[in-house]
Amino acid sequence: MIAPREPYRVGHSGYVSPFTEFMDGFLAEHPEVVEDQHHGWYLFWDHKADFEEWKEARTDSVPVKGYDYF
Repeated sequence: MIAPREPYRVGHSGYVSPFTEFMDGFLAEHPEVVEDQHHGWYLFWDHKADFEEWKEARTDSVPVKGYDYF
């Protein structure tokens, strides 16, 4: 009898490390961890950008002279 073929994973030549197997199993058993990761991602990356504030900060700052200690 032929064993069922595992799905192809990009970047792997069929070998899956024990750590990857553990993490895949853990995340399958604990979907709340994945939801928490997504929540953290949205807090860090998906925030509103205030371009007017950025423009004001660029024009409002005092230029720093390089190598001031010579």
